[in-house]
Amino acid sequence: MSILPLLPLYHAFNRAYFEGSLTFGTRPLASVRWSDGRLRKTAGYYRRVNRFGRLHKGEIVLSRPILEKLPQSATESTLCHEMIHVWIDQVLKVKEGHGEHFYKRMAFINASQDRFQISVRHNFPVPQSAPKWWAICPSCGARFSYQRIVRGAACRSCCNTHYHGRWNANCLLEYHRVEKGV
Repeated sequence: MSILPLLPLYHAFNRAYFEGSLTFGTRPLASVRWSDGRLRKTAGYYRRVNRFGRLHKGEIVLSRPILEKLPQSATESTLCHEMIHVWIDQVLKVKEGHGEHFYKRMAFINASQDRFQISVRHNFPVPQSAPKWWAICPSCGARFSYQRIVRGAACRSCCNTHYHGRWNANCLLEYHRVEKGV
């Protein structure tokens, strides 16, 4: 599949699934672009750019190396997934990743069309590399593989079980470098 122009898709999805709320006049609330070829581990992402403590703009970047080899539906589902993040961040003004608002909007979009299905995690063919770090929960002993240290990451299971789903410092993951050949 060749690379599609993303802005027309953004505007079409905005009208169809977001009641036109992802534009200011005719200008999108987030710029939309293809990656320059370096984004190889994820199909896309949304990020907000802050200046002086306030939202300056948002940006959606889709992976050219991953999505250009897949059907158009993969690009559409990834773009729409990232647009849900824009909607949550800039319209609802809620700090949420894949939470309640995300799941409700995802279900609404998936039920209203059958061209593509949005999911929280895609299953596109992405090359996997060996983990560099093991993150171990000091409370339950669970072990998770990571490519990099994520500061402030906590064991979700322990936070859910012992702290009613809230982040707690007692569940902070401890990182240990993966030994070569083990």
